[in-house]
Amino acid sequence: MKYLHTLLLPLTAAGMLMFPAMTPAASLEPIDSQGVQVQSQEQNGITYLSGGIGEDESKAIQQTTGYNLHMTFSVGTGNEYTSDVNVVIQKAPGQTVLTLNDAGPLVYVKLPAGKYTVIATRNGETRQDVADVGNGAARNLVFHWNDAS
Repeated sequence: MKYLHTLLLPLTAAGMLMFPAMTPAASLEPIDSQGVQVQSQEQNGITYLSGGIGEDESKAIQQTTGYNLHMTFSVGTGNEYTSDVNVVIQKAPGQTVLTLNDAGPLVYVKLPAGKYTVIATRNGETRQDVADVGNGAARNLVFHWNDAS
């Protein structure tokens, strides 16, 4: 039984990290809009949000709608948010549609339907994933680096 608890605890924690927008606190608690500095930005016709520093800013981003790719960046054993990630989103190899420097810890993007490769780099260490986005529910990607340096 102890083994089962040891196994389930990390799985539960990982599940909460992978789906932060589904937690009740993110959607029900009021936001202090005075402290929120997140504004929609655009690059190459692609609209995006990048931020999430502090609880209010994080909640503000998580409550936005219309973005079909949601990315979360974290580090260390405590899964702390990090905002020092360089992001490249490509429609096809060599066809970059969005490039962000020092992005995060949350990045929400409005992309035309299609398949995209997302490359996230932090301190020279790269993570890569593929997102097939459409008009339905947003695609969630979580990028994690083990050391918090």
